[in-house]
Amino acid sequence: MKFTRKQRIFLVGCPRSGTTLLQSLLAAHPQISSFPESKFFDYLYPDYEPKRRRFGLASRRARAQLEKFLTEIGREELQHRLPWYAILASQYTHTFLNLLDTLTQEQGKSLWIEKSPPHLRRIDYIQKLVPTAQFIHILRQGVDVVASLYEVTHKYPKSAWGKPWSLDQCINWWITDVQISLSYQGQPNHILVKYEELVAEPQSVLRELCQFINIAFDKTMLQGYSKVAQQVSLAREPWKASVGNQIQNANSTKFYQLFDEEQRQYILNRIAQQ
Repeated sequence: MKFTRKQRIFLVGCPRSGTTLLQSLLAAHPQISSFPESKFFDYLYPDYEPKRRRFGLASRRARAQLEKFLTEIGREELQHRLPWYAILASQYTHTFLNLLDTLTQEQGKSLWIEKSPPHLRRIDYIQKLVPTAQFIHILRQGVDVVASLYEVTHKYPKSAWGKPWSLDQCINWWITDVQISLSYQGQPNHILVKYEELVAEPQSVLRELCQFINIAFDKTMLQGYSKVAQQVSLAREPWKASVGNQIQNANSTKFYQLFDEEQRQYILNRIAQQ
């Protein structure tokens, strides 16, 4: 199967919006390859290095993050491809794309999907560095994302989340991410998907996405996603353990379990203002 090098797809969205579920469904397609989260562009252009970002310089942590990514997916032997003396973000991006291209080609697939929720806030940079990139956004109701974010950051505070998030932090994160996604609505290289529609009519949504990325729908997407979910999740990400379960809408459950009446009303009022 021929690998189409010009087709690079990024799946983005607010954390806890169903990004891993959608990734697993798409990657169950026989032509699509996908991987655990790389967060590459988040490390390439971190917020705490604005001067380097302004001049197109890669973060000092870019190489280390690529090394970590290759180690976590069990491909340390590819680390020799990483540049030792590169300083430009474009140089590291070229290496990153080639690595994903190589992994995809090895699997006999024709395109890849990279899923890292933080990349939502790096789309402007990704589009400049990867002009042919396509983006799939997934959006979920605010009350459910806030509840899930609040729960997971308190249950796993020392993991990727850094610390327990306050209620306002969860709300603000969702508001910002949704506003970013909506700002790209209607652009030809972007498509927005609602989590609620995905779990209610998965085949219909997947057919629409297949049309967007120009491949034929394959029924194995709905049959093999559970196995793929294990492949794209890491052992240090226990909050993704249920992704491979039967598709169902669990919306509002955590919202009522976690918060009292005063907290629920506060969340609803904050979200209603958007």
